[in-house]
Amino acid sequence: MSTPRYDLEERTSLFGESVIDFAKTVSVNLITSPLISQLVRAATSVGANYGEADNASSKKDFKHRIRICQRESKETKHWLRMIVRAEPQLRDAARPLWQEGHELLLIFSAIIRGCQGD
Repeated sequence: MSTPRYDLEERTSLFGESVIDFAKTVSVNLITSPLISQLVRAATSVGANYGEADNASSKKDFKHRIRICQRESKETKHWLRMIVRAEPQLRDAARPLWQEGHELLLIFSAIIRGCQGD
């Protein structure tokens, strides 16, 4: 049995889509409205910037975009935490998204470490 090839571009896109679906479940009020907006921006930025990194014109541009992916993954985790604070009943729904954000953060950190000699 062969190991399936993992497509990070698809994974980051699915992450953004999953966060959008989650955001639609959050009740909108004075507190959650800006949190939802920030969450969706950060999560969808991960995939957009990974796509840019994948098509980078230089190693420097690639590393810059991957650093943005790293930062946006971390930021997504933060906004998920804030939404759960505002809407505690969403904790179970947010947990797998937080975990995926964390795994993406680790992947991008490993990519950056691998680029250190470049």
